[in-house]
This record gives sequence, C-alpha cells and structure tokens, in this order.
Amino acid sequence: MINREQASLSYLGIECNGSIHWNISTFDLISNAIRDHQCQLTSSGALACNTGKFTGRSPKDKYIVADDLTEDSIWWGEVNHKLSTESFESLYRKATLYLSSRNLYVRDVFACAAEAYRLKIRVVTENAWQSLFANNLFLRPKTQELSKFAADWTILSAPGFIGDPKVDDIRSENFTVINFKKKIILIGGTAYSGEIKKAVFTVLNYILPQDREVLPMHCSANVGEGGDTAIFFGLSGTGKTTLSADPMRRLIGDDEHAWDAASVFNLEGGCYAKCVDLSYEKEPQIFNAIRFGALLENVCFHPKRQVVDYTDTSTTENTRAAYPIHFIDNIVVPSVGRAPENIFMLTADAFGVLPPISKLNEAQAMYHFISGYTSKVAGTEIGIKEPQITFSACFGEPFLPLHPLRYASMFGEKLRGSSIKVWLVNTGWTGGSFGNGERIKLEYTRAMVSAALSGQLGRLGFEKHELFEMEMPVSCPGVPAELLNPENAWADKKEYQATARNLAGEFRKNFKRFQAYETQKTHC
Repeated sequence: MINREQASLSYLGIECNGSIHWNISTFDLISNAIRDHQCQLTSSGALACNTGKFTGRSPKDKYIVADDLTEDSIWWGEVNHKLSTESFESLYRKATLYLSSRNLYVRDVFACAAEAYRLKIRVVTENAWQSLFANNLFLRPKTQELSKFAADWTILSAPGFIGDPKVDDIRSENFTVINFKKKIILIGGTAYSGEIKKAVFTVLNYILPQDREVLPMHCSANVGEGGDTAIFFGLSGTGKTTLSADPMRRLIGDDEHAWDAASVFNLEGGCYAKCVDLSYEKEPQIFNAIRFGALLENVCFHPKRQVVDYTDTSTTENTRAAYPIHFIDNIVVPSVGRAPENIFMLTADAFGVLPPISKLNEAQAMYHFISGYTSKVAGTEIGIKEPQITFSACFGEPFLPLHPLRYASMFGEKLRGSSIKVWLVNTGWTGGSFGNGERIKLEYTRAMVSAALSGQLGRLGFEKHELFEMEMPVSCPGVPAELLNPENAWADKKEYQATARNLAGEFRKNFKRFQAYETQKTHC
C-alpha cells in the first residue's frame, strides 16, 4: 500500500517511536478503536466515539500563517486570525515531538470529485476513529493510486497535544492552523472531527477561486431524473443534508461543492449528517446509512443497551454521523452534475418573518447570498445554546479566507443572463418568533421544494412581500395556503409587521459592512 521509502514520517519531523498504520482497512480501524477503548459498536454496527471537551468547531481558535503569500490576499479580521511564521514553527516542532511518541494512523485521500481539480491530502492522526472519519468524509483512492501517492497537503491532528497560550501566541489550548506556503494544516487540543473537514474546505476556498476561477460553495446538491441539478445553500442545521437526501433525486453531495464553467462537483466523498431527533420515518436515507463503517460522534444510548437514543442531547445538540457517500443508495457516480437549474438558499429564521418559500430575482439573489442570514443552531459552535440571529456571508463566512465580495462577484457572474431559478426557503419558524411560533414542518418544506423543482410552485401566481419584496406563491400542493404568506400565520399582525421591520433593519445594518469595503476600495 505504501512504498518502502515512504514508510516513515521523518520528512514531516515525526520520528515515530510507536506504530504507523498506513491506509489500513475500515475493519482494522474499527477493531483498533475498540481495542484501545476509544469507541464502541452500536446496535446498527456503526462505531460511536466521544470527542471529549470539544463537541463543535471553535472558530475563534482557527489561524492562518501570515507570510509573503498570504499577507495581502487573506481577508484578515474576526474570521481569519494571524499567526506568525515563527509561532507556527515553534508550535509545529512541539506538536511533531508529541506525535513522535504516539501510535499513528495515516490516511491518504482526495478532495474534489472533478479530477481536473483534485487535491491529494495526507491525514496523520493519533486516533483510529479520526482516520476512519477522514476515510469516510473524503474521496478514497484506489489501490493503484495509493502506491504512488504524493500529497499536495498534509494534516496533522494531535488532540492530546495541548497548546500554551502564554508562549504559543494562541488564544486557547486548542488550535487549528493553516499554513498555505508549506501546505500544512496543524490541529491540536481538540478531537472534534469537523475541524479536519472545515480546514480542508477553507483551503479549497482559497485555492479554487484564485488558481482556477472556480466558485466553492457551502451547499448540498442533487440531480433529478432529467439530469437537472439543484443546489442548497445553508449553514449547519438549516437542512442541507436532509433536503438533498431526496429519494426521488440522486445525491451529488451534502455539504461542500464547487461550480466551474459547466458543472457542479462534490469536494468530498462522504456525508457528515446531524443526528438530533433522527428517525427512519423522517430521514430514511440517513438513518439507513448509519451502519458498519459509519462513525457516530457524541451520541447517547438507551440504558444498558447499544441502541442509540437520537433524542438524547445531554452530551451535545451537535450529534453527528460520518459515512461514505455510497452508503446512500441513490447517488451520482462520480459526484458531478451539470450547472444548476434551481438554487435554494436555506435559512432557519428564528423570528418567523420570512416566507416558507419565495422566489428571488437576480438582484435579490445576490443580496441574500452576500447576507447569508440564518439563526445559528445549538451545538454546532461552542457556546451556542439556542438559535441566534446571524449573518454569514455566502452562507459560509467562517470558511472564507478571501473577502466575501470575491465569491459574491463570482456568484453574480454565474447568474447573469442565465435561466437559473433562485428560491429562499425558511426552514425555521412560522406563526411567531422562537419560543412563541412553531418550527415549519419538514413535510411542508419538502413539498415546497418538490413543487419548485417540478415547476408546479406558483402556477396560481405569486404575491409580493410588502417589506422584503420577494415573490411568495399563493398555493403549493400539500401545504396549507395560510402558511405561504408568513403574516397570515401570525395571530397579531401588528406584532408581525414590527418584527419584520426590525429584521429588515438588521439586514441593512449588516450590508453596510460590504458597502464600506467597496467605498474603501474605490478611494484606495
């Protein structure tokens, strides 16, 4: 599986005193994880692990090395924090010294399903289940490809290595550092697997627009019987995975894609689905994918049984399942579709203001793309206990190393002059704000999306939202008509109007930061 001269990690500064397990089988990874008391098998055959102190991403502890390559290209600020070259080298030496004393697992994988853009990644971890995660989430090379594998990028994940904020120039004991010049991702102090996944996404968000003029997107995607592609933008918890796992359509991917001149392609080779309240009745494809070879994170069990209780969120709201995409029956192989005909922007509106579905014109689509409004869902990030209003540019601001207007400009070029239909879908609340209204039923959202895809939606016409001016359908098969205009679902119409005006004000306030940036560029 690996050339003899490559059977060492000394080229990374790791002089391993333990064993190095190179690209071992799924069975062996699971066996080792159980043997080392890291994980346990569940009744479905899936492996269950606990990620420890961190059960979500820690965006404030993500750093990019500032050097002559990145200093003038990265969008520095609240999203992308600087780390000096000197601090990185010091942290790297300590982390590799730590890893030298551990048994290690090496996993060679690809990113980007379109071969023209393929990225070779070597993932070095200290836990067997982390290697299983990498195997499940990324694209898996064939045996002949492994024999001559030469990594473009390397990830070193050392959950047991604790940083020292006093000397390492970091905020906390945990960290994720991306070094674009050396093509290394260094992760320490956290075992949450999402840090591996989203660090790679951040790298691709830097490489693809600059080197290839390709738009990376935080979205899911699927294909209909006629070959029509639909993409679903949205932050975690808004329904990307759920809505794209449609038994009537084939799945391209559930979270990260890119759009070139003629196609949409998956950046990954697996799915990372949220599991809270998961059931066969609501999400049969995801439920059935949780079997031997899948990895469950931070789930709880029924007492004295190996049966997972998906309703139990006592560990975290952010319970997850990581599985290879082929665990879903209805998929596109390879994970590539043609350019989209329908785009759905998903938002979990905690204020109950936005319509369950509405049609956007080109200008509105641009506005909502750069705004990326939603409510953060509990558990995905540390400290989030209940939904909070947020604006996440391009529906993926935490993963954007370049300024959001770079991606928005590319998105606008894709829409310009096209026949693409863009829809805003509220998967959040109706009839009132969070705490008073109720969550829009999944069956209604599915019905609205299906009607939009089939062309049935709005056959009886649309009406314009008085404040936001998007077009709301007056009818949809399978959905009560009174839900389609959100004001009609509120008992107190004046309260709705006041809440809507407040939300519109938040939109305007958020948009000023992009207007200010454009003004600054003009005067430079």
